[in-house]
Amino acid sequence: MEILNTHVLETIYSSKKETTLFGKWIHYAHISPLLSKLSEKTAVSIIGYSENKVPIHSVQFGSGAKKILIWTQMHGNESTGTKALFDFFNCISTSDNPVFKSILEECTLLCIPMLNPDGSLNYTRVNAQNIDLNRDAVDRKAVESNLLRNVIESFKPDYCFNLHDQRTIFGVEGTQNPATISFLAPSEEETRKLTDGRKKTMNVIVAMNNLLQKVIPSHIGRYTDTFYPTATGDNFQKLGFNTILIEAGHFLNDYDREETRKFNFFALVQGIFHIATANNYKEYLPYFDIPNNQKNFFNIIEKPVNSSVGKGYLYVDKVINNQFITEVKLEKEGNLDNFLAHATKP
Repeated sequence: MEILNTHVLETIYSSKKETTLFGKWIHYAHISPLLSKLSEKTAVSIIGYSENKVPIHSVQFGSGAKKILIWTQMHGNESTGTKALFDFFNCISTSDNPVFKSILEECTLLCIPMLNPDGSLNYTRVNAQNIDLNRDAVDRKAVESNLLRNVIESFKPDYCFNLHDQRTIFGVEGTQNPATISFLAPSEEETRKLTDGRKKTMNVIVAMNNLLQKVIPSHIGRYTDTFYPTATGDNFQKLGFNTILIEAGHFLNDYDREETRKFNFFALVQGIFHIATANNYKEYLPYFDIPNNQKNFFNIIEKPVNSSVGKGYLYVDKVINNQFITEVKLEKEGNLDNFLAHATKP
């Protein structure tokens, strides 16, 4: 298992980061000019339209036999993966580094950089019809869900990357750290059987975790693999398309998710490179050494020194009248001994 040099990745990232994308509120108007520029270098296609008739694009790179499908912002208010994906586009389309050359030679990448543009504009989890696309894999009531299913059935990827954001409430079990990046190899059915497909998915996650532990040790968590019958990842895994979930979370004082964006980029590059170059995918047991995610953080805890009793607050992001705002919400009042905070007040 070859783990990339983090210093080299840092240098590449610093020079290739897409600086026009910043912050949490990323919507179609932000990526449209970038897609136009990319169309001069690679295949960019409109593969369908959202409920509100906004174009949904795919971007394709490479000519290798290993097929990888990547999508972001199926939840409109989860944009860190979108930023990281455009950073990756800049690298794969212009870098002469051997890592990206190997990826282009060994893989065919098909990417959907914004599956839910309506939710992205409104900064909501759901689409324009109030449907959570990540819980619509069976009913497929949303046009975006049908579009994604059509793409996966026609492209037939060997691996999928499903890029999400997780809330600031998540920490890494056994530490005092927030879960900056979390991974999941989805289950295929209720018993959570370790099928060959799940083992391969876990193997790719092991490679990504091995790299991230070098740069943000003990900030990586593992999501519960409880089977969700209507979830996208679980259903795609069941269909035989190995699906890797990357959840971008909080890093110290990084409410714009710009540091987390970099770590998301690192994980994505490592995972794709591993798929491109690995001879086998048998090493999966270290996946279970990744600590669990746990809900144990507030954004602010307000309590007297040496007291157990206080108030726990969370930040709530919204778009109102075309303005991105953050409100403070009192979430819990009482004994907070079992909780941590990103900031404290006496």
